[in-house]
Amino acid sequence: MRKIVKKTALAALAGVMAAGMLTGCGEEEKVDGTQTVATVNGEDIPMGILSLMVRQSQAQAEAMYASFMGGTSYEIWDAEAEEGKTYGEQAVEETLEQIELMYILREKAPDYKVTVTEEDETAIADAAAAFIKANSEETLEDLAVTEDQVKTYLELQTYQERMHDPIVADVDTNVSDEEAQQSSFTYVSLSTADLSDDEIKQKKEDAQKILDAMKEDPDGDFNETAKSVSEDYTALEGTFDTNESEETETDGEEMTSSSAYPDEVIDVLRTLDDGELGPDVIETDTAYYVVRLNKKVDEEATEDKKESIITDRENELYTDTTQQWMDEADITVDEDVLKTLKLTDSHKFSIATATPTPSPEESSDGDAAAEDTEAADNTATDTTEAADDAAAEENTADTDNASADSTASEETDAASEDTLDEDEVLVPVEDDVPATEEAEDTGADDAGASTDDAGASTDDAADTEESGETAE
Repeated sequence: MRKIVKKTALAALAGVMAAGMLTGCGEEEKVDGTQTVATVNGEDIPMGILSLMVRQSQAQAEAMYASFMGGTSYEIWDAEAEEGKTYGEQAVEETLEQIELMYILREKAPDYKVTVTEEDETAIADAAAAFIKANSEETLEDLAVTEDQVKTYLELQTYQERMHDPIVADVDTNVSDEEAQQSSFTYVSLSTADLSDDEIKQKKEDAQKILDAMKEDPDGDFNETAKSVSEDYTALEGTFDTNESEETETDGEEMTSSSAYPDEVIDVLRTLDDGELGPDVIETDTAYYVVRLNKKVDEEATEDKKESIITDRENELYTDTTQQWMDEADITVDEDVLKTLKLTDSHKFSIATATPTPSPEESSDGDAAAEDTEAADNTATDTTEAADDAAAEENTADTDNASADSTASEETDAASEDTLDEDEVLVPVEDDVPATEEAEDTGADDAGASTDDAGASTDDAADTEESGETAE
């Protein structure tokens, strides 16, 4: 238990440290970090903690966005979201809800025999002190956070991580083979979306060529056969439930566990035995398919499915439990104080890692410094090697998010194994420098940034369905 917190504190701090300041055009009004932004069951939440977590999430989201889009001219936060709010306003509100839950988790910790020891507190205090020392007065003023608030933040994150496993400890882990049984198949999908009649006709002819070639050698390389017709075509692997399951309702829509693929495809696959090809090209509204059933009972895929089902059950139990606590809690929010924290595109935070160049004097002591650093790193490793990934923060099924995490990602989404180096500090970054600095994956992916694992996997499979060809 005591090993976990040091990892938690260091990982969380690494996330905080990743919020390097990049001031864009225009200045936001400074917030007062000492003001109470909300109260949870009589405990005050200071604005400084909210500001710190918001800027951390902002930096992570902007780093991720920049890695995909490049440059700094993108807009994230000023765009209108639902209910007349901007995405920035929405993100601030959602982050506050996440912090409210963290306070509740700390309050409930004694019921689950979850504690923070004196050694834990020492590790947290050291991490908070390092954060304050590493940052300029300007950055700390912009964050509106004190050292005590940083300590509280790290403590809350520690409780959040530790509470997950006890909350889901009683989940049913028995999953029958019938429920989890998976079949595996190989397929080529030739998209017909937004094509002319002549192009659609060509796709059908190509699909037939692939099928005819595979019939000559059913055990042959499906991908090579597809590429022999066109380099644009790629064979993919997939799995589906061997046994038809009852329909379940998700987000108001009825779906089956095999809904990642068109019904026309699944219907054909269920008629095949191991190694058999679908007798004909399968036509759907958006694509032509050529399929081969590999294994009617795929043992490895079945075991993976069992784990997925258990994870889904844990996520559901965790979400239901924590949501009930939130509903029962006495929570008040000072809207006037909340509105003082602005998350806009004109005031950016991004990843910044400073690597100082040693002076000649410092270089003369380089060997000794290196030994000290190595010893410190070894100590940190010793304290963290038994730590679990921060699955709690991935499984809170809150929103992941500003990390949109990102995480986000199941994500899921895992705590960073990185420890904080002495030279990783928050530094101001010039306006003309693209926000493409190296991002650190941290355990700060909060509940609100996560997505439901089951829904994520379904979405991934659905996306894959249409990706059977490339450069189309």
